[in-house]
Amino acid sequence: MSRLSEVLDRLAATIETRKGSDPASSYTAQLLGDPVRAAKKLGEEAVETVIAAGQRDPDAIAAESADLIYHWLVLLAATGVSADAVAEKLEAREGRSGLDEKTSRS
Repeated sequence: MSRLSEVLDRLAATIETRKGSDPASSYTAQLLGDPVRAAKKLGEEAVETVIAAGQRDPDAIAAESADLIYHWLVLLAATGVSADAVAEKLEAREGRSGLDEKTSRS
């Protein structure tokens, strides 16, 4: 997982550098300026990832997962939610059964 962590760190840093960039020359800047559009793109990529999984196509799953993660990171940046805030939520769930955790939210 360390390779993925390193890539995610670089990608998140790149996304941060796009804040304030010219939307005419940066897709990321366009999404950062429109959180609703960013959210819709995340949803589209989630569906495409599900379709790839249903087709059992490992290469397509990897490619769509990359798109999904990119759009997720952009949405976080666009809405001002830090990766640390997400990590905090995940850490709070560590050591708990997924079923128990889900029940506790009801």
